[in-house]
Amino acid sequence: MPGRGPALIGRHSECAALDRLLAGARSERGQVLVLRGEAGIGKSALLEYAGAQAREFRVARAAGVEAEQVMAYAGLHQLCAPFLDRLDRLPGPQRDALGTAFGLSAGARPTRFLVGLAVLTLLADVAEEQPLLCLVDDAQWLDRMSAVVLAFVARRLLAERIAVVFALRDGGHEPDLAGLPELPVGGLGEAESDALLASVVKGPLDARVRDRIIAETHGNPLALLELPRAWTAADAFGQPVPLAGRIEECFVKQLEPLPADTRRLLLIAAAEPLGGATLLWAAAGRLGLGADPATAAEATGLIEFGRRIRFRHPLVRSAVYRSAPARDRQEVHRALADVTDPDRDPDRRAWHRAQATVSPDEDVAADLERSAGRARARGGLVAAAAFFEQAALLTPEPARRAERELAAAAVKRDAGALEEALGLLDSAAAGPPDAGRAAEAERLRGQIAFDRRRGGEAARLLLRAAGQLTPLDANRARETYLEALGAALWAGSDAGGLAAAAEAARAAPPAPVPPRAVDLVLDALVARLTDGYRAAAPLLSSALAAVQALDVSAEDTGRVLWLLGNRAGGMIATEAADFEAARAFAARQVQLARDAGALVQLQFALNFLGVNELLAGELTAAAASAEEDRVIADVTGNAPVGYAAMLLEAFRGREARAGFEDIAREASARGQLRLVTFADYGRAVLYNGLGRHDAALAAARRVFDHDVVGFQGLATAELAEAASRTGDKALLAAAAARSAERAAAAGTAEAKGMDARVRALGGTDPDDGYRESIACFERTPLRVDLARSHLLYGEWLRREGRRVDARPHLHTAHEQLATMGLAAFADRARRELQATGETARKRTAEPAGELTSQEFQIARLAAEGYSNPEIGTRLYLSPRTVEWHLRKVFGKLGISSRRQLRDAALAGA
Repeated sequence: MPGRGPALIGRHSECAALDRLLAGARSERGQVLVLRGEAGIGKSALLEYAGAQAREFRVARAAGVEAEQVMAYAGLHQLCAPFLDRLDRLPGPQRDALGTAFGLSAGARPTRFLVGLAVLTLLADVAEEQPLLCLVDDAQWLDRMSAVVLAFVARRLLAERIAVVFALRDGGHEPDLAGLPELPVGGLGEAESDALLASVVKGPLDARVRDRIIAETHGNPLALLELPRAWTAADAFGQPVPLAGRIEECFVKQLEPLPADTRRLLLIAAAEPLGGATLLWAAAGRLGLGADPATAAEATGLIEFGRRIRFRHPLVRSAVYRSAPARDRQEVHRALADVTDPDRDPDRRAWHRAQATVSPDEDVAADLERSAGRARARGGLVAAAAFFEQAALLTPEPARRAERELAAAAVKRDAGALEEALGLLDSAAAGPPDAGRAAEAERLRGQIAFDRRRGGEAARLLLRAAGQLTPLDANRARETYLEALGAALWAGSDAGGLAAAAEAARAAPPAPVPPRAVDLVLDALVARLTDGYRAAAPLLSSALAAVQALDVSAEDTGRVLWLLGNRAGGMIATEAADFEAARAFAARQVQLARDAGALVQLQFALNFLGVNELLAGELTAAAASAEEDRVIADVTGNAPVGYAAMLLEAFRGREARAGFEDIAREASARGQLRLVTFADYGRAVLYNGLGRHDAALAAARRVFDHDVVGFQGLATAELAEAASRTGDKALLAAAAARSAERAAAAGTAEAKGMDARVRALGGTDPDDGYRESIACFERTPLRVDLARSHLLYGEWLRREGRRVDARPHLHTAHEQLATMGLAAFADRARRELQATGETARKRTAEPAGELTSQEFQIARLAAEGYSNPEIGTRLYLSPRTVEWHLRKVFGKLGISSRRQLRDAALAGA
């Protein structure tokens, strides 16, 4: 291998780093390292060194191939192929996901993260028997899905006897490996360069050539080895050429003297990235080549023929392929397509057919389109988009070409390649005019704008698309109107367009008979925004019932996720003051998103659930939901959604950790003013708890003035409390009027309990008002509001001089608030009790407060009876890593078994 002597000249520190990596893996500490450097710098030699040193390890290898980047999971399959006999040992969903990704079985489209978890579990299972070393060369050329999955696995290694080493070329496309431990591999020093050059050049070498080689190569081992083979004194003083190009030129010069049949055989090997001997010889036979060319090819040292075909260096493959005439490349790809089994490997055959085709050909384009469908079904969205793009290029009929470009754009959007998707939409727009295609393209533009968190722009585009769809497909038009309204609601009224969006949606085509859930949700939201709460209340109830009755098996999962979420049905449940339904929606959305592996939707669903858990006083469960949001963000590279975590800190009374300013600033920059107002609601809760009622009033008023859909009732109660404490009678009266309207229209115990409390705060028969509020909240899941009503009642009774009557309510409030973890409100109750002449013990931190957030999450799931593999599936960890965390939990809590976890005090975590 290039740059490799017996002791790897000049690589002492790099070899020492690899030795430490192997030692760590032997000690059950998962290891990962990215070797980064220019082409030919010796990365592959270092991989070989690691493999040679890992004598007691099982070694698995994979290498990215530039030509294979369109084949989903190709690199991953190389790595996992030796272990696929263990698939049956994986949990069912993981087994099915990996089998589908590799085309071994048919099944639902797997997500990349479920595939990643399956690979992590598979490799961890191998490592249970023997330490495992995974060597991945030319990682810059891995197909996108393989790169994502392997980066996921590398980031989740902790307590496994696994080491993963990537070799990555400088300047390559490798965002997925960013942040992993890196070891830059630079050039050799002058003395080492001279020694390496001397080791391979046995005869005399012109001094000028020698000096120029050492100067030009900058210590690059491959260049030091290859340039002497081809350079002359004249070459040494020619025009400067980039080093990789200079090395490739050296290989091309070595090819030039070879017989034509030998060069043709090398071209077949370069064009077929699988490297399988069977396919190579079949294509050679197809082209009329015999066995003799192989002897001459192997004699060059550029290639090795065996069960698998290996070039000495990737630049050899590149030199062979790029130096061949285009006609020869097409002829070779045609031969490879002819000998590739259309049943066992239809996608590779389609790709070879495409490379052999220079003019539009519908038959080839249709073949590629079928490959795109298969790639999409396996979760290879990037590969699917590439197949669609290639199909479009080879489509002779302009309208059909535009349709395929639109399909490619949709897949690109699903894959997160938003800019590329927009470029394809521009290409599709250049096709023949077609109203349906134009409408769908505009809708996709709107969806992409929302993905980019540009709510106002998304609403405008989606409204335009809905209008275009109206004469073509009324049902899709109504769905698009709802998407537009959801985008406008997230943008907020200050961004402009919310009222206009609602008026435009009012003009949507009439709903079908009977109406679907999506139709009822749309009509309810339109009525709420245009006619007010009282007029919308009956429609809110009907929409709520329709979403509750959704049959998931009969609906598209993505649509159900949307309708259950906090941009549609979930928002309606909160607006209708039915918090039991809201929490049920959130729990159902979490389960659906988890089952589907829809991780972005899962993050939003977990935040929706977390907020409802907070209102129910279950701060421990809310913390677990917030932690899972953070874990998913960690493994996906997305930002945490974070608003449940922010509200959790507000409920706990922790101003410094709430992050209001950061959330508001980022949301404002993205045009998501709904999150800004939600942060204001959180501020109002926090400052009312801390007794800073002037600050609470200012924050709650901003929500109140916007009449924000979804959490307006909650914010109105905060405004009333703050206004009563600051003496703002006008705002208190406004809050009372709005609260009364909502209670009368909604009719739920939650709305009535809130209204009774607001009336009491305003001085309207406080004794009866507080008692009614408590009685109503006792029938709801809103345990926090129940405790706060006890607190407010007790505070009022003490101020009225009724200290004996106040004490039971203040004791109840203190006990409930402290148990739930609402420290600031509990402290208010404690101080009030002291003012009545009684005391309440101030609680200290629970033992579980020593746990990290991940340890707490694992402890909670273990206490609920989940097994290590099940916990690993939830938190994207291997079972061994879960066990490692549990041992730390047991030590911190002073326990020794899972059974004792059920009795451990976890509420303070």
